[in-house]
Amino acid sequence: MVSKGSRIKVDYIGRFEDGGIFDTSIEAVAKEEGLYDENRPYEPLEFVVGEGQMIQGFEEAVLDLSVGEEITVTLPPEKAYGQRNDELVEKIPRNLFENAEFEPEEGMCIMLGEMYPPAIIAEVTEEEVVIDFNPELAGETLVFTIKLLEEVE
Repeated sequence: MVSKGSRIKVDYIGRFEDGGIFDTSIEAVAKEEGLYDENRPYEPLEFVVGEGQMIQGFEEAVLDLSVGEEITVTLPPEKAYGQRNDELVEKIPRNLFENAEFEPEEGMCIMLGEMYPPAIIAEVTEEEVVIDFNPELAGETLVFTIKLLEEVE
């Protein structure tokens, strides 16, 4: 039975409330849903429960599972990636991108340096670039199907 400190391997499918899949560790599911990325390994997720490697609700969901057991849990934003925070959206003058090695485009994921998390360009105008530092899934209620495959010694 899984407890804090257990190193485990799980397969998972992450869905939005409407049933649309946004992530999975299972290659066949990714291909079936049109999410397949050939550059990504599809393999069981391994982590130590209670070390904060996963979102809170995911870690809580696996507690007390037995090998082979599968559960489906619904996680509100507070147990997933948090609520969206308008203070994490910044407007930056467009001219600051003049020497960048890329042309800013809406939807582009960028890194502004090691001190910042990845960000999404939310809007580009002639005067400014709007950058959103919220996690991509912030504000979303997420549904995970998790199957415990193994407790690693």
